[in-house]
Amino acid sequence: MLVSATEMLNKAKAGKYAVGQFNINNLEWTKAVLITAKENKSPVILGVSEGAGKYMGGYDTIVGMVKGLIKDLDIDVPVALHLDHGSYEHAKLCIEAGFSSVMFDGSHYSIEENIAKTTELVAYAHSKGVSIEAEVGSIGGEEDGVVGKGEVADAKECKMIADLGVDMLAAGIGNIHGKYPDNWTGLDFKALDEIQKLTGTLPLVLHGGTGISEAMIKESISLGVSKINVNTECQLTFAAATRKYIEEGKDLSGKGFDPRKLLAPGYEAIKNTVKEKMDLFGSIGKA
Repeated sequence: MLVSATEMLNKAKAGKYAVGQFNINNLEWTKAVLITAKENKSPVILGVSEGAGKYMGGYDTIVGMVKGLIKDLDIDVPVALHLDHGSYEHAKLCIEAGFSSVMFDGSHYSIEENIAKTTELVAYAHSKGVSIEAEVGSIGGEEDGVVGKGEVADAKECKMIADLGVDMLAAGIGNIHGKYPDNWTGLDFKALDEIQKLTGTLPLVLHGGTGISEAMIKESISLGVSKINVNTECQLTFAAATRKYIEEGKDLSGKGFDPRKLLAPGYEAIKNTVKEKMDLFGSIGKA
């Protein structure tokens, strides 16, 4: 069954490790993440952007697929199904569809409007047993049409949002979506430390986990980050493995490519990437 992310993240915060959120885009992707979590006894969060939700046929379809895989694959670790960078409207839709966790990204609103919308969604999510993530200070880069300038969040505004009762908080600290440019100056740990001091035991979220060095990941976890999002790295490894398979022509026949064989290398690549990240985040064996 699906669970909210609250308990797993509270345990991660107390235990000084992070739970990985791995964004999913199809059945193979989802199966790879779930199987890897089971094999490594790690809690896991399946992230779904609005764009991915549309691509996969809608939120009801995704809930049915994930629940079916959990049952048929006998997944025995905590799994949260989470809307990533959701709008106000889509956060509600996902709660109604059966997601166990949602993110409302109100970082592009004024702090007053962000507070007002977050307050309403916290009440609605919690009435359904759903965990909720909020954001202060937009994350840089672009992901599925959501564009952020890479702001460093104001610690006092973070506390204002934290005090609304959210279960986790994404705070911009110089992190970006996608691949990091060569001139990237790194994460602002001074800002992260200040945010943690004001928000206390609330789990913090690091978006843009691809391309951040091992040292910075560990430093982030030591300063309160309990959830780390990984998307781009999975996309790159999946695409590279699939492209290599096609270029080598391993499945060429008079009938063309068997889609089950075509996507198998990408499936294995996702599993390897997820395991590496779980090991780095320290979540292996924590289920």
